[in-house]
This record gives sequence, C-alpha cells and structure tokens, in this order.
Amino acid sequence: MITVFGSINMDLIATTQRLPKPGETVAGNGFSTAAGGKGANQALAARRAGCTVHMAGAVGHDGFADEALALLKDAGTDLEAVKRADQPTGTAVILVGGDGENMIAVVPGANGTVTAEDADKAVGAMTKGDTLMLQLEVPAPAVERALATARAKGVTTILNLAPLIDDAARLGRLADIVIANETEFERLAGQENMSPDDREAALKRLNAETGQTLIVTLGGDGVVAIRDGVLSRAKGLKIEPVDTVGAGDTFCGYFAASLDEGLDFEPALRRAAVAGSLACLKQGAQPSIPSRDDVANKL
Repeated sequence: MITVFGSINMDLIATTQRLPKPGETVAGNGFSTAAGGKGANQALAARRAGCTVHMAGAVGHDGFADEALALLKDAGTDLEAVKRADQPTGTAVILVGGDGENMIAVVPGANGTVTAEDADKAVGAMTKGDTLMLQLEVPAPAVERALATARAKGVTTILNLAPLIDDAARLGRLADIVIANETEFERLAGQENMSPDDREAALKRLNAETGQTLIVTLGGDGVVAIRDGVLSRAKGLKIEPVDTVGAGDTFCGYFAASLDEGLDFEPALRRAAVAGSLACLKQGAQPSIPSRDDVANKL
C-alpha cells in the first residue's frame, strides 16, 4: 500500500508560442484548467499504475476543491485523510511554450495548513512494508515529522526533492529513497554545474555516506540512479513533447508503484521512465498520466 502525503492543487494553464522573457508579455493561444499538485499527481500515477493508494493533504471549501479531487476520486484513491481547510485550494499558474517547456508559479493555499499532526495521522495508519511518498509543496515541519514517524515504524519513504525549498538538502537526508532532477540533486550534493562524471561521483559518495537509494531524472536523457553501491540507468521513449508538466510526478508515482508491486529496481526505473515519457504527449498534469496498460504496451 502507498500513502502519498503532499499537495493538492488546481492548475491554471495558458499555452503560448514561446515562453516570455523577464518583464515581457506574450500572447496566449489557449487556456484550460486541470487537477494538479505534486502530491495528487503522484498519487494518481501510482493508482493508475494499479496500486492501492491513500492520499493525505488539504483542500479548501471553495469551488476548486471538488474539481481538484475529481480524478483521484474517479480512480478509486482513498481520500479519507484529505482535510478541508479555511484557506483556498492550492493553485498553480502554468505557462506552456510551443516546445512543451513550462514555467510554473504555485500558490500554496490550503496546502500551507498541513501540519505535523496531519503527518502523524497519515503515517499512524501505516504498517511496516508500506510505502510513504512525499514532496516539498507542504510545510517542511510536516514533511520532517512524516519522514521521522515512518522510519520509526519501518515504513519505506520516497521523497521527491521538489520544489527546491531551503530545507531540501536537509530533508533529503531523512528519506530511504530520494528522487531529484539535475538541479535538485546539485543542491542535495552541495555542488553546482555538475558534469555527468561529477554527477556519478556525487551519487557514489552520497550513497556510501547515507546508504540511501538516489535517483536523478535527466529529462529526455532518462534517469541515472544508485542503490547499494551499484549505478543504474534507464531510458524513456523518444518523443516530441507536447507538455512536460507532470512528467516527473508520473515517474515518481509509477516508480513507487513498481517497487510496491515487487518489481526489481532496474525494471522499476525503466517502467517509470516510459510512463514519464508518455505523460509528455498530452496537456495537463493529471489528464496526461498514462494507464497501466498504456505503459505496458511500450515496455
């Protein structure tokens, strides 16, 4: 069983021919809304991968709340640990350029009300052998409590080191498995402008120091990881991206689900990388998450 402790948002998405430069206004050519939030995205990905998933977090009492939870509910995700807060549901304002790249501003709203006590409730129902997945879009004290409580109970923890908050490197040391993109991994390693060789050396060093499993996503170049001193790589699919929003979350959710199902480490990386690639072929974070069968057909 997987519990996801994290953010729930509504995404407000504008598409443009290209992303604006600082201070520049560009014309948009489309607008849509979609359920999002890194926590909710990863929960839905794990659910679509076929796992039993519990979502823990917060939404408001506003019109966005039910819409933000709709796809999770339709997929059969357990939402009992999602509280209603006296703050608006979190929102993400997203610009997507013609090449599929994006810029995102996140307004936490209800996500900012998630507390250490909420972490206790979410982890309290878990047992040894379960998996807890976290990100950094809810307050750091709540994430820290969840990680500590889960470790004491023998629950496996997966922390996606995003977004890159000030406490990211410290919190990253508390998880069993850390998933980061290139920039986030540089913060964790305390080294900037890494070459591929630098990255591999840092992975080996950190793995030796902490014993953690470390995974670095590399966009179109796939993923590099280390577990028990052994480096692994996996590639996704060669695609022309439509929208990269949610691709990393899809990777995280499918990876967690794959381990939860008992898949070996390297096949789990490959499956997650393929799922992340497929998520780039549609617009929106949650609408783009592929089904279990869609991913299986590409492996």
